[in-house]
Amino acid sequence: MSIYDIQPAILGGVRTYSLASRKSKVNVREFARPAGKGVSLKTFLDGLPQILAGKDLRLLLSAIRRAKAKKKAVLWGVGGHVIKVGLGPVLIELMRSGYVTGIAMNGAALIHDFEIALAGQTSEDVEVSLGEGKFGMAEETGFGINEIAKLAQRIRIGYGEAAGQYLHSGILAVKHAESSILACAYRLRIPVTVHVSIGTDVPHMHPAADGAALGAASYRDFQLFCALVQRMDGGGVYLNWGSAVILPEVFLKAVSVARNMDVAMQQITTANFDFIQHYRPLQNVVKRPTVSKAAPGEGGSQGFAITGHHELLMPLVAGALRSGWPAKEPKRG
Repeated sequence: MSIYDIQPAILGGVRTYSLASRKSKVNVREFARPAGKGVSLKTFLDGLPQILAGKDLRLLLSAIRRAKAKKKAVLWGVGGHVIKVGLGPVLIELMRSGYVTGIAMNGAALIHDFEIALAGQTSEDVEVSLGEGKFGMAEETGFGINEIAKLAQRIRIGYGEAAGQYLHSGILAVKHAESSILACAYRLRIPVTVHVSIGTDVPHMHPAADGAALGAASYRDFQLFCALVQRMDGGGVYLNWGSAVILPEVFLKAVSVARNMDVAMQQITTANFDFIQHYRPLQNVVKRPTVSKAAPGEGGSQGFAITGHHELLMPLVAGALRSGWPAKEPKRG
């Protein structure tokens, strides 16, 4: 016999209802369809479940395609890891296909892309180099990237544009320009902005570093990025790939500048792609810039957080966009 002074509830009087009458969150119509033999990419994508990230991916890619059709900005923020895992050629093909109207890089992305252009390789073994006092001391990297900042300051252009110009100048033997985002964007006249925090990147340790030049080059690019972000108003898109701090902070400030200058920044779509969803991208890319009282289809905005490895997600996104997927506009809400 129980020692408690309370008895278990008698459930015989609980009221029930028919399962068929209940509105549920998941329906078999939304389930995945297994891929058969020799399946096409489009058929594979059509078979993805229309639930959670499967639904979000459809909504996001539809927004990118609408932005392209309406000639609104489709901006890509790129962290260093995106370059290190070999995704430059994927982004370059998207540039050629009209799905990129501007690229923002942090300092790490600039370094890795520059090294790829010159040597076809990047990403040193930090543990080994640091112990020997050699970490970050590659001569060509330190000298070249600091020369780019000085060039930008001297002729009053941004860091990203100066990088493209430098890689096409003939000063260096650029053996792998076809794999460089900076080089290809310059040829295509797609703006690239570079946003650095002084002291965070290896070229800042070199004798060639000039703080004034670094600041001037990056600040000019912040101004350019503000202008690019304003072109998102009315249907544009910003995609943050692999930058956990610098680019989300820069994007939030650019949105604030736009609204301060009476650009409404309505009907924008944002997304953060990363294998860990950090605080700043979630707040400064996905949530804060898209806050609106209106529904997405009624003048409002939408933000998405899609988690996974860049080396899998970016080729998937690129393949979907180039194949025209999804063919039908997904339902929102």
